Amino acid sequence: MDVKKLVLTSNYAAAYAAKLARAEIISAYPITPQTTVVEKLAEFIERGELKAKMIRVESEHSAMAACIGASATGARVFTATSSHGLLYMYEMLWWAAGARLPIVMGVVTRAIAPPWNIWTEHADILSPRDSGWLIFFAESAQEVLDMILQAYKVAENEQVLLPVMVGWDAFISSHTAEPVDVPSQEIVDEFLPPRKSAAFLLDVKDPVSHGNLVFPDFYMEFRYLMQRGMESARDIIRKVDEEFGKIFGRRYGGLIEKYRCDDAEYALITLGGSSGDAREAVDKLRENGVKIGLCRIRVIRPFPVQDVVECLSNKEGVIVVERDISMGLCGVLATEIASVLFMNGIQPKFASFIAGLGGREVSVEDFLKMLDFSLKEFQRGNKRVGPHWYGVKEEVIP
Repeated sequence: MDVKKLVLTSNYAAAYAAKLARAEIISAYPITPQTTVVEKLAEFIERGELKAKMIRVESEHSAMAACIGASATGARVFTATSSHGLLYMYEMLWWAAGARLPIVMGVVTRAIAPPWNIWTEHADILSPRDSGWLIFFAESAQEVLDMILQAYKVAENEQVLLPVMVGWDAFISSHTAEPVDVPSQEIVDEFLPPRKSAAFLLDVKDPVSHGNLVFPDFYMEFRYLMQRGMESARDIIRKVDEEFGKIFGRRYGGLIEKYRCDDAEYALITLGGSSGDAREAVDKLRENGVKIGLCRIRVIRPFPVQDVVECLSNKEGVIVVERDISMGLCGVLATEIASVLFMNGIQPKFASFIAGLGGREVSVEDFLKMLDFSLKEFQRGNKRVGPHWYGVKEEVIP
């Protein structure tokens, strides 16, 4: 297979992916730390390496509106944003999903102000999880490139026809360079053919209208069809990942990635770039005789219900570490994992940690401390541990 090995940040990897996917329309508004994604795409267009139209807009709300219009005519569309930009386009996210438009968007996850912060946190990408968008989350620059290519294949599948967000961590991933295998255009074209037409697309020769008023008699059915598309996406994601592996030689496990889980008594649950440190912490505990594995969530919507059940059904304890907080409850990931376990009659010991908000480092040592604390609490007979705010500086709290 014809491959170039380049040293790329995740932001540049995303731009290369959109280029290889032959995106025809790009509309975005710059926001740190997303800016270099669209800068690189603008560079590709300027050099003639990408035949695409860049629509310049005054806000993220307008960027998504432009993407919706372009996608509604049948174009393959890409955009990217972060943090407050994602919140600004929130209204239009629902329009994109409700109109069943296979837009792909990169989301460089960043904390929400105030106080002002430009470093990583996952509250932004988790906030629109009920909007109808599929939500993927990558760990590395290589996975960002591969995930965006897979995202188009999934989104444009006739059984799905829903937009996809692909997330990665601000600065930890977005501005950190690493070796990336960039496949040739020919091999990507084999994997990802041009977008198929659909009966509901806008066509001046055969006019239809979008966004009409729907009375209570039929609105619920529209939402049911979206949910059915979301449910169908689970199998499509697995099949696309398998096909991708056959062509490109890399597979990621579908909706979750399992590491040393087969004989594990305990499972650590993570999301995003900190999973590498989590993996190393698992290895260190294994060296000390602790049977623990890692379950990395790759797809947040549709939530990997069956995958999580199969992975955790025989575990004595589950420990969730995440970079978000659902104010008034606990972490979003812990809530969803606990819900899946409860609904399936699985009741392991359960610990949850809020860590790394606003880009604070979560190191291998930090993971080891959280895991050690959890295991000791489990051994004391405590079945529910947390949610604990790891690393909070108590001396500055009034």
